[in-house]
Amino acid sequence: MENVILIVHLILALCLIGVVLLQRSEGGGLGMGSGGGGVMTGRQAASALGKLTWIFAAAFIATSILMTVIAAKNSAGGSVVDRLGTAPAAREETVPSLPGGDSLLPPTSGDAPLAPPRAD
Repeated sequence: MENVILIVHLILALCLIGVVLLQRSEGGGLGMGSGGGGVMTGRQAASALGKLTWIFAAAFIATSILMTVIAAKNSAGGSVVDRLGTAPAAREETVPSLPGGDSLLPPTSGDAPLAPPRAD
C-alpha cells in the first residue's frame, strides 16, 4: 500500500512540475514591475492549467499527509535507538603497520635511536 501511494505521489509531483512549467509567465515576481493588471489585483478568470495546478497541488498535499500517517502508524511508537538492540562490544584498536613491520606511530623513548658519540 505504501509503495502504491509513493508511486502516485511521485507521479503527482512530476505532473505538478509539468503543469507549472507550461503556464504563461506573467513577468516580475509576485506581479512587481508589471502594469496595472498583475497578480496582486482583482480576481482573474482561472485558466484550465491554473485549475489543474490546484488539483495536482491538493492531491500532492493529500498524499504527503497520507504517507506521513502511514509512516507514523508503522513506527508504533518505537524509536530508532530501540531497534538497534544492545550496544556493540568494545573492540580493540590496532595500529596499522608498514610492510617491513614498522609501526606508523611516532617512536617512543624505548624505540629512539641512540645518540651518536660526541667528538671532543
